[in-house]
Parts: sequence; C-alpha cells; structure tokens
Amino acid sequence: MKIEILGTGCAKCHKLEEDVWDAVHELGIEALIINVQDIKEIAGYGVLTTPGLVVDGEVKMAGKSPTKDEIKKWLAGDKDIKAAPSSGGCSGCGKC
Repeated sequence: MKIEILGTGCAKCHKLEEDVWDAVHELGIEALIINVQDIKEIAGYGVLTTPGLVVDGEVKMAGKSPTKDEIKKWLAGDKDIKAAPSSGGCSGCGKC
C-alpha cells in the first residue's frame, strides 16, 4: 500500500502523518508512507487545500483533519477493521 500525505509542513499536515503512522501500526498493515510537499505535485492530484491524503493513487480527503477512525477505514478499504488494542501490547495477531 502506498500512502501519500500532501502538505507543505503545517501543524495539521504533521498531525495527519502521525495519525496515519498510528493507524498503519494499529491495523498491522505494511505501507509505504510518503510526504509530498511539492505544490505542483499536490495540485496534480487536484488538491488545492492541505492536508491531503492519497491511498494507492486515490485522493481520500483534502483540506481537513480526518479522525484516526476515518483513516483506518480508508486504509482498510472499508472492510471490517480489526485493529490492535490501543494498550500498546501484543494483540496476538501474529504480525509483530
């Protein structure tokens, strides 16, 4: 999975990146997470306000700060989400 975080480095962009990393970890999925800060590249996605989130080439949102649950749904492809417990301990899923 390729996840692109579109933004020029503002606080909301950093928060989105942090939440994406948390969601990837909690879902136990493998992902390549890329920060895209070039304005022309961001505009190439049709995104005019940041932050933006692109998952496997599809723009999932732009111009707002999604919740971690929204991010998880996008990353899971709207399938049933089986997230690891937020306690930080092993969930027993066998992926760690």
